[in-house]
Amino acid sequence: MNSACRLPLFSSDDLDLPVAWRDEGGRAVSRSRRRLLAEAALLAEKMSPHLAPGAGIVNLCNDRYHFALGFVAGLLLDAVSLQPASHAHETLAEIAADYPGSLCLRDGDDSALPPALRDFPLPDLSLAQPDGITQQPEIPVDRVVAILFTSGSTGRPQAQRKTWGKLVANVEAGAQALGLAHMPQHIVATVPAQHSYGFESSFLPALQAASPFWAGKPFYPQDITAALAAVPRPRLLVTTPFHLATLLDAGIDIPALDGIVSATAPLAPELAARAEAALGAPLLEIYGSTESGQLASRRPTQDTAWTLLAGVRLEDAAGQILASGRHVEGRVPLGDRIERLADGRFELLGRHADIINVAGKRTSLAWLNHQISAIPGVRDAAFYLPAGRPGQHVVRLAAFVVAPGLSSQGLLAALRQRIDAVFLPRPLRLLDVLPRNSTGKLTQQALETLYQQAMHE
Repeated sequence: MNSACRLPLFSSDDLDLPVAWRDEGGRAVSRSRRRLLAEAALLAEKMSPHLAPGAGIVNLCNDRYHFALGFVAGLLLDAVSLQPASHAHETLAEIAADYPGSLCLRDGDDSALPPALRDFPLPDLSLAQPDGITQQPEIPVDRVVAILFTSGSTGRPQAQRKTWGKLVANVEAGAQALGLAHMPQHIVATVPAQHSYGFESSFLPALQAASPFWAGKPFYPQDITAALAAVPRPRLLVTTPFHLATLLDAGIDIPALDGIVSATAPLAPELAARAEAALGAPLLEIYGSTESGQLASRRPTQDTAWTLLAGVRLEDAAGQILASGRHVEGRVPLGDRIERLADGRFELLGRHADIINVAGKRTSLAWLNHQISAIPGVRDAAFYLPAGRPGQHVVRLAAFVVAPGLSSQGLLAALRQRIDAVFLPRPLRLLDVLPRNSTGKLTQQALETLYQQAMHE
């Protein structure tokens, strides 16, 4: 594609197709592409006098439809969508410093913003004029339309620039893998639209795969089932292993599904099988990263190997696996240990940083987490290897477990049957819940906080 090439916002010209479903007064109401364009145009008009040249829109909206308004308004203004994974004050301050003059769009949050970041409220959307919208915008394929952020090795937000052409190719490849290309579905997602997985699998398909999203971001099982019941079939649940396990453990009736997608953390085969049996729908797992976008998929109940999305390539460069091709921006090094198979598929062997050495014995944290999570009665668990202290010859692992009805002594006894004694955790702490973030992940900072609390008890 060259700089003169443009691609439309939507995959077809029918502006009356639904792009979203929202809860209005306890009733599910659809929002058309035409109305989205009209309301985004109104937002862009209000923002334009206040947006500095070259600035962006820090899009913190929890409501996925509001997020869509901010994203499309940015396209109309040629302003990039800035999508931090964290709403932490320090993170926002660093982004504001790197992108001066940017505006912040958010809903349902009145916490203080960094002084350099201006809060911009949503306008009265009833003033929009959908009848005046007769065509959709076309965007240059090489325009950077979104910047997603990872923490990187320093903890400072690292910008991952996404061009429109690559994003369109990304969602086309994902839609093909998920079956959306031949059967669009109504998407309910438990992950935020700002995150790469939520962006690619719950937001962009509404634009480029005719698969409308539910505007909310349900977290609790009752909220997830209510959202699923609100949208028509076929229904696709875009979720994480944590949210999926919590939903199944709730023991409540779940509306019929036509597909399930999981990402952000390894999915235990036992959980995948349980989900398919309980929900009566195929479950696909997505592999990728913020840097590369989605790269591969698999159905874990049928195969452990991953199949690359169309056009994606892996290459070995001096022992480092790089991803490239189609929608990947450049050549992206992967943080996982990968075994490439003769048929073009691959197996994941764990993360490079996941390998630990305790008293001369090596294993991976992922394997330890799998072993403790497989103990009957364990709902959630995580091992943690703290930093060593001066003079300390052996660093002991810690573990934090959610297992109602089980004791720490019973858990340790069960672990002794599964792992080498040198990897038994000291301390092992039982908790009511683990402090996972909105994508179901446990950050190193959260684990370190739990560890420090355990050591001072």
